[in-house]
Amino acid sequence: MAFSSLEFIFRFFPAFLALYYLAPYKHRNKVLLIGSLCFYALGDFRYLPLILASVGINYLIVRQMIRHRDHEKIWLLLSLLYNIGTLFFFKYSNFLIENINAIAQVFHWEKELPVLNLSLPLGISFYTFQVISCVIDVYRKEIGEELTFLNFATYVTMFPKILSGPITSYGEISEELSVRKYNIFKLEIGLRYFILGLGMKVLVADRIGLLWNDIQTIGFQSISTPLAWLGSLAYSLQIYLDFQGYSLMAIGVGRMLGFHLPANFNHPYMSKSITEFWRRWHMTLGMWFRSYVYIPLGGNRYGLKRLAANLFAVWILTGLWHGASWNFVLWGILLFLLILLEKLFYKPLLDRSKILARLYMLFVIPVTWIIFAVNHLKDLMIYLGRMFGIYQGVNVNPNDYVRYFSQYKWIFLIGGFLCFPYGKRIFNRFQNSWACTLFLLAIFWYSVYFISNGANNPFLYFKF
Repeated sequence: MAFSSLEFIFRFFPAFLALYYLAPYKHRNKVLLIGSLCFYALGDFRYLPLILASVGINYLIVRQMIRHRDHEKIWLLLSLLYNIGTLFFFKYSNFLIENINAIAQVFHWEKELPVLNLSLPLGISFYTFQVISCVIDVYRKEIGEELTFLNFATYVTMFPKILSGPITSYGEISEELSVRKYNIFKLEIGLRYFILGLGMKVLVADRIGLLWNDIQTIGFQSISTPLAWLGSLAYSLQIYLDFQGYSLMAIGVGRMLGFHLPANFNHPYMSKSITEFWRRWHMTLGMWFRSYVYIPLGGNRYGLKRLAANLFAVWILTGLWHGASWNFVLWGILLFLLILLEKLFYKPLLDRSKILARLYMLFVIPVTWIIFAVNHLKDLMIYLGRMFGIYQGVNVNPNDYVRYFSQYKWIFLIGGFLCFPYGKRIFNRFQNSWACTLFLLAIFWYSVYFISNGANNPFLYFKF
């Protein structure tokens, strides 16, 4: 069940919010926990036992870790084996088997391993990372006896962030799990964030995503080079506005419940380098890898070779975290190389020259997103070949981009505007005005109209 579904907007959330506010203060975590489990079950009931097992097993481990500090490393290892092993089984076992079978074909082995064809449990990448962060923080003695089962279970399953983040550490919301304040102002602000995110996703991201769908329908081999670049720009806007829309909706729902969830984006397309871009994009995931992978490996403290090795580890893991496919591995390697080259050579030049930096990012970002978007390597090579004019197309109309640009130009304009901070500044200035309220009401009902007509797609990050 997505935030942008009519079931959530008009049934689940109003009913849950009424029960949540009517419940005595000391029981609201229980209401939130039960509501979150119901929300998850409505999305995919099959995997409800899996998340319950994650909560139960990991809480038993952290209690043992707190009580028996002499054996805390053993308990930490058991937790990591369970969490990473479960994530690997459901997300990467098919990928591993397919590659083993491909090797078997090369060497003409007679037997092949059966593919398991497992579906990906909703939110497993996100809630697993949050569980791991909490266990590691207990190991680091940043969390102690104050960690109760109810607070831990509520933290892991909290429905505003269970499906696609933001990825939060326990410490970021521990105080609000124990004591949080409610008032009509927080409810109003939460509603405003929710509506902005809803409009960003339904009215802009989904609409511009239709161009990317059209290109896939045409076939990559039959598009012109200008249309290939137009499609890459469309996907770049779609993935940003889709995920930013979800994040704003999650922050809005969290605010209505009394939680201040962290921001996930800081206008990443305003960046002047890939290094800066990944400090502004999916910031909670970046902070997770920095805190629990990069710094523990040594960061940049032990020379160039160690820096390169640590960056390589982070970006390979980041690529694989997003999906079990070779294009994600290539995507991670490319980002690693670009960030390493920036650190070693040309980032100071980009920082000094806005024009050069903008041209660089306008070229690099669409290319990296195409590698991210196209799962099959053969199709990926065809698309990149069409972008750079090195693949001979089939039945290509050299003027096809004119039609699509004319059709989507206003959506491109609106999407491009939302990448800049001007819209946020205008909203912050006029958010309490009647004009802003009427504008938000128009966005809400226009979004509902599109959803009711079936013009709404699942959030892109649900499949990661």
